[in-house]
Amino acid sequence: MEKRQKTGDLDNVSEKVKEECMLRGYSMKTQKAYLFHIRRFLDSGLDARKYLLEMIDSGMMDASVRSVGFAIKFYLRVMGLKDTVADIPNVKKEKKIPVVLSKTDIENMIRSTFNLKHRLMIMLGYGAGLRLSEIIDLRWEDIALSRNLIHLKRSKGKKDRVVMLSPKIKKVLKSLGIGSGLVFVSSRNKKYSSRSIETIIKNAAEKAGIQKNVTPHTLRHSFATHLLENGTDIRYIRDLLGHSDISTTLIYTKVSNRNIRNIKSPLDD
Repeated sequence: MEKRQKTGDLDNVSEKVKEECMLRGYSMKTQKAYLFHIRRFLDSGLDARKYLLEMIDSGMMDASVRSVGFAIKFYLRVMGLKDTVADIPNVKKEKKIPVVLSKTDIENMIRSTFNLKHRLMIMLGYGAGLRLSEIIDLRWEDIALSRNLIHLKRSKGKKDRVVMLSPKIKKVLKSLGIGSGLVFVSSRNKKYSSRSIETIIKNAAEKAGIQKNVTPHTLRHSFATHLLENGTDIRYIRDLLGHSDISTTLIYTKVSNRNIRNIKSPLDD
């Protein structure tokens, strides 16, 4: 069992973890997640391998166990216990095919949403492939109405990228009234939370009669898949999504109807 800080030294551990996260340029979201998992790990009194095995035995999803493992490894490195990191394997990543909606499903979601701001969130997720965090942080200054472009700044991985601004989205933006600062502000003049937007999109899907589990990322998956089906080069799709590695984008070839329907069934030979 590796030597670890006692829970009484948690403040010291937290400070070291925060400092290392800041030096590495990690987001506040990652910082909070790491601290949460590290605290639970320390409170358990178990070594890393046994702790992760308990997570697996409890039925925790593989993706969640991977996240816990990354946090623990980060902690061990920060505390100078690098030798024990090699003894902790990463849980294999699940390779799930993304859920994709039809164009009709998307249209029905938009039509069934009467709140203009909520409608715009759906349209941006699908029409520009924005991530949930990018919808939340979108500012009027990032939208070039005259050029029909949206400039996403310091997105995931601290990368900038430019995406198209659909004329339909532009029309809704103008209906809201061009302003400054955040595009999406609640009635209390506060920033929308991730959960609020997730609920908005889920409710829109239910109103549209969609049986699938629809999330903000489902709209992004649909954006990429429909572009591919329309013949857009996979390299352009990678850039529009902001992927560092094209292998991440290639997952959409597995759900594209264009690729599947061009393959002849042996029954028809």
